[in-house]
Amino acid sequence: MTRVPDVEEAAFVAEARALGDLPVAGAPEIAIAGRSNVGKSTLLNRLAGRKGLARTSKTPGRTRGLVMFSLRFVRRGGDADAAVPVDELRLIDLPGYGYAKVSQADRRGWQPLIEGYTRTRRALALFVVLIDARRGIEDEERQLYEWLGTENVPAQIVFTKVDKLSASERGLLRERARSLFGNRRGPGPLMVSGETGEGVPALWSAIFAAASATRAELAPEAPDA
Repeated sequence: MTRVPDVEEAAFVAEARALGDLPVAGAPEIAIAGRSNVGKSTLLNRLAGRKGLARTSKTPGRTRGLVMFSLRFVRRGGDADAAVPVDELRLIDLPGYGYAKVSQADRRGWQPLIEGYTRTRRALALFVVLIDARRGIEDEERQLYEWLGTENVPAQIVFTKVDKLSASERGLLRERARSLFGNRRGPGPLMVSGETGEGVPALWSAIFAAASATRAELAPEAPDA
């Protein structure tokens, strides 16, 4: 896919602070996680084609639960529908980690919530790990990616804020990313900017590829004759 899809409707669905609070799975879900201040809200708004769907804040660590947004797409038939394989997709904004100014108790509560969601949610199509391109790759991102591999969860590394890097800095980052994350199937690490839209079509391509695989698993079984 080489273009950004037309989002007909983008809406907040729920914020779950316990797994039981999540709505019934009805569409492929894309989980998005990253350190606080990684540009997650800006990227979510870019994917949704809306400026204010996910709140951006100067105070890191505002997300306290699993925040679910629903995107519905314009589908006009023909080749366009082949590029947009689902009518609906759900984006799951996960709590930020790292230097978020939240209590240790809150952080300890997030871990079982995120792990439980990742391990048990059959609608989860792709886990997107955001990394601030200016900060580089830290142990938490690498460990998260490795853990997702042990759980057989499809994962996509995405470097954000690449518009802030020089050409030489991008080259060095690509080399290190390939050495750390280049051993999985898929498109490999992506470089995007939520501010400019750079790299977003490639991210959509990865999202829809994963959603296509999960859509069949979510389809209701036909009743017995």
